[in-house]
Amino acid sequence: MRFQLTDDQKALRDGVRGLLARRFGPARLRAAAAAPGVLDRVLWRELGAAGFFALRLPEAEGGVGLGLPEAVLVFEEAGRALLPGPLVATHLAAGAVAGAAEGETVVAAVDGGVVEWLAQADVVHGRAAGAVPMRSLDPLTPLHRVPAAEGAGGGRPGPEGCGQRPGLRERFGEAGERSGRAGEGLGQRPGRTGAAGVRSGERPGRTGAAGERPERPGAAGERFGPVGEEPGQAGVVAGEAGNALEADESGVRPGGAGAARVRPGAAARGTGGLGPVAVLLSAAEQLGTAARVCELAVQHARAREQFGRPIGAFQAVQHLCADMLVRTETARAAVYAAAVTGDPVDIAAARLLADEAAVRGARDCLQVHGGMGFTWESEVHLHLKRTWVRAHRGGGVTQSEELLAGDLVAGTG
Repeated sequence: MRFQLTDDQKALRDGVRGLLARRFGPARLRAAAAAPGVLDRVLWRELGAAGFFALRLPEAEGGVGLGLPEAVLVFEEAGRALLPGPLVATHLAAGAVAGAAEGETVVAAVDGGVVEWLAQADVVHGRAAGAVPMRSLDPLTPLHRVPAAEGAGGGRPGPEGCGQRPGLRERFGEAGERSGRAGEGLGQRPGRTGAAGVRSGERPGRTGAAGERPERPGAAGERFGPVGEEPGQAGVVAGEAGNALEADESGVRPGGAGAARVRPGAAARGTGGLGPVAVLLSAAEQLGTAARVCELAVQHARAREQFGRPIGAFQAVQHLCADMLVRTETARAAVYAAAVTGDPVDIAAARLLADEAAVRGARDCLQVHGGMGFTWESEVHLHLKRTWVRAHRGGGVTQSEELLAGDLVAGTG
């Protein structure tokens, strides 16, 4: 079976990449890292105008009318550019929260007892009362921890998930039937258009302040509420498994006494994730990072010289770059396939492969760069830190591993 992107899908991917290159290039990335916790509302509305958040909404409802495969391509580009903000939560809320589709409303979500961009959100999915700030490893991803008593009761999304209208789960499950035809691209139906920027212009409206509700807080059965936080309290977020950072008034130190360690499976026992679509979109972001750090490593290996020749001529560096490419392309095949089948088990497998490709790829890229890879002006360390934070979304790695293990047991039983 010939399984390639269609011209429309390539145009969508290239259009989003061009938009992000113009509006969130290297200079803007460094500026955002230097001013953490500030969300660019103008860029957010431009993303809404380009159809980023309304990509899967039907055209009759003002959306672009595309499917999950196209959303994966878009979020891959967002991961490649290290685009900050609660992208997944706002995308899932399109159509259920007023202004989310247009980028006028920023939606955050409690995921595994942690919520990203809480202070900048207009609407939060799940109970976030009493949330305390955490010291995030990623300067572009501010985090808050939700107390267990609060998160356990109200943070779990309903059966339709965050921002999903009744029947969206059924449409999601039919992704393969709708679009998995041979020779017609990645899950694409014939005749579909997908170029970013087809929709132009911005809808006027408020930007909203943290803690403010939109006019329509959500669909029936959804739990959307005001944002709340209590600054000045200690919080932690893990980097790699077992590494914790403790934040308090005296500063941050690795593995400090009393630090609550966030293990890969901790989120699975918390408030729960936002469903398989959120897991897949996070995997797509990881895939984008994996591809980007592979490119950065190869570029540096060609340009950097040692002992009179490029370091890419040395076998050890060649092996690092080759391994990065293999992991990235393996993850790409899994993520794209899961976008077509829509099967939760396929999504779990894709998530594991994408996490490995992103985290190990970023570490290997830093190795190729040497000590300069972890300097503040380097892009590599930002990719590595973002992959660590993303790896704890949607229940963490352990939840996907348990889902795959359960499927294997059921298949052999």
